[in-house]
Amino acid sequence: MNVGELLAATVPMAKTLNLQFLETTPERAVVRLPDQPDYHNHVGGPHAGAMFTLAESASGAIVLAAFGDQLSRAVPLAVKAEIAYRKLAKGVVTATATLGRPAADVVAELDAGGRPEFPVTIAIQREDEAVTGEMTVVWTLRPNA
Repeated sequence: MNVGELLAATVPMAKTLNLQFLETTPERAVVRLPDQPDYHNHVGGPHAGAMFTLAESASGAIVLAAFGDQLSRAVPLAVKAEIAYRKLAKGVVTATATLGRPAADVVAELDAGGRPEFPVTIAIQREDEAVTGEMTVVWTLRPNA
């Protein structure tokens, strides 16, 4: 089972929103939110909360793909998130996440006894590729006690 399949099967919100994990590598994660009227807002597009969950899920997918081999000694935790809604989203939307810091640098800081923090940037796009939102989630690898 790859990271995307694992998240789709075990994370209740991902399952509820029917998120589709299209790509989950240490370099990039791509997650799709299908167009579902049950999760629309007052203007007929995906609700802001659904788009937040989509983007946060993409960030979690790349974190697990990049640092899954560190789980025996550290727990990945989201520290903070900021989202900007840029354009009206309609239909299917896709979130693409990228690490904002080289994974090797994060692991080196963990090796040195630190609790590294690193940003993950996410672009949310409609099917016409217009960016409807941008999000940054700052993650940490908290060493196990």
